[in-house]
Amino acid sequence: MSFDEQYRVIESRDPRFDGQFVSAVRSTGIYCRPSCPARTPKRANVTFYPTSAAAHEAGYRACKRCLPEAAPGSPEWDVRSDVAARAMRLIADGVVEREGVPGLAARLGYSTRHLTRVLSAELGAGPLALSRAHRAHTARMLPVGTELSIADVAFSAGFASIRQFNETMREVFDMTPMQLRARRRGPAPAAAGAIDLVLPHRGPIDARANFAWMGARAIPGAMVATPTSFARAQRLPGGPAWFELRLDASAAAPRIRLRARLTTLGDLPTLVARARRLFDLDADPLAIDAELSKHPELAAAIARRPGIRVPGATDPHELLIQAMVGQQVTVAAARTALTGLTDALGERIESHGGIDRLFPTMTAIAERGDEVLRGPRARIRAITGAAAALASGELRLGLGDDNEAQRRALLALPGIGPWTADYVRMRITGDPDVFLPGDAAVRNGAGRLGLPSAAPALTAWAERAAPWRSYLTAHLWRAVAPC
Repeated sequence: MSFDEQYRVIESRDPRFDGQFVSAVRSTGIYCRPSCPARTPKRANVTFYPTSAAAHEAGYRACKRCLPEAAPGSPEWDVRSDVAARAMRLIADGVVEREGVPGLAARLGYSTRHLTRVLSAELGAGPLALSRAHRAHTARMLPVGTELSIADVAFSAGFASIRQFNETMREVFDMTPMQLRARRRGPAPAAAGAIDLVLPHRGPIDARANFAWMGARAIPGAMVATPTSFARAQRLPGGPAWFELRLDASAAAPRIRLRARLTTLGDLPTLVARARRLFDLDADPLAIDAELSKHPELAAAIARRPGIRVPGATDPHELLIQAMVGQQVTVAAARTALTGLTDALGERIESHGGIDRLFPTMTAIAERGDEVLRGPRARIRAITGAAAALASGELRLGLGDDNEAQRRALLALPGIGPWTADYVRMRITGDPDVFLPGDAAVRNGAGRLGLPSAAPALTAWAERAAPWRSYLTAHLWRAVAPC
């Protein structure tokens, strides 16, 4: 966006652009989200930055009134597939905290120096500053949304020491952690140590569509779903975790809340990022719906289901196995097979809310999957072979993948065709422009909405929905609800 376009956004206080850039005011030393209710500053005093980290680096602090760190993340990191976007996805997942900047650079295939140069040029800040801003965002949520001690908040947010945490809070927000906690609105969490957070999103959200999607695919023992919630056990870097996403309809507008129990509090930023990706909470649904509604065949469906999201994934490796098991079978049949696999090979954990096991590791599936899986031997070998490649590191699959490189790597494996490679890409990297004409539910949904149901004709029609074909796919899935 040009300066004039961004300035018009802050004049109109349009919340759709929250999280997509920040406006910094030289006369006050403060940066704000675009929808900040404060008086619009003079044009001569305003500088726009693509990230809050860039504003930090330039010496600005966050506005206490609009709290720009509480805005949803930018949808740009899924729309774009360049190195900056891939880096931002990995930074949100906590790669810098776990592996340092060299680890981030290695995952992206660049030297540390070159990566820092690219991010500084594109986003106004290097990887350390971007990671620090992400930690500050998590740290702002915790004093408000939990009763964790300040020490636990510091380490949950990924800070190395309480002193570093306190200094960052003062520098970024001009407030101490206790002052942030004092700004809490509404009741405190019910139990000390409980993690219960609101996950912000922009625009409308058809959360029930996501809950229905997850419910149809929930693996008993590892996941539990209702029409308004989804819970599961999750393997995180610090150990097993339990989390639940639920719809809070008691507020003026529907909100998504996250509850969690963690082995290691430092895993919380990673969990928050993965939960957000699971429900596609950084999307810009108003822009997407406006574009898709231009097609008369889709207008009524979008009006019925505004704010539909594309389901993401919390574990790329797990998703690939689930997709391979689900090839050319019904959702119910795939769920039955995955339930048997998890019952036989999944690690048992302390029970919570009816959940007492984790999805099997890739090593377990590679070594013993052929004892449990049923079906053609070639298909079983393909699944166990993919698990072995993931376990050994021969195949790397993650948020920071280049879309086309990931697709080529998957298609090179035995037993993986275009449907699986594209389905995995859609759900792991968040690519908004994936279409699945070979999916039976997509073709059935197209028929119900009056679109061509034959794959070649449907593929040709879908080209007019670019660059939002993943959301077209989600609408076609939803047309044959619940899955």
